Amino acid sequence: MVVAAVDAYLAFRIESYITTGLWYVLLVVKAFALGDSVFRKDEFFVAADKQNKVFWLLVLGVFFVLHLVFGNSIFLNMIGTVAALVYLIDVRPTLRAMHQR
Repeated sequence: MVVAAVDAYLAFRIESYITTGLWYVLLVVKAFALGDSVFRKDEFFVAADKQNKVFWLLVLGVFFVLHLVFGNSIFLNMIGTVAALVYLIDVRPTLRAMHQR
């Protein structure tokens, strides 16, 4: 019985470390996407037909703050992570290509 309790405690500790690690990784992803969008010119967003800079700043900023305030909300974190990944995978490469022209 004692061994099972120790194993359960160890399992919960490992789960806690993994969850905390993922929380920080997703926070860094959102912070990077937000920081990158701050330094891009508004003209590039419009020319690339990727919404506009204000839209991306609002979306990424709101979900970054929600991640900090409501860190345990899986639903809000999933939506914010998807928004950040869309920015990083779709919008950012297009803006970088336009900047290099």
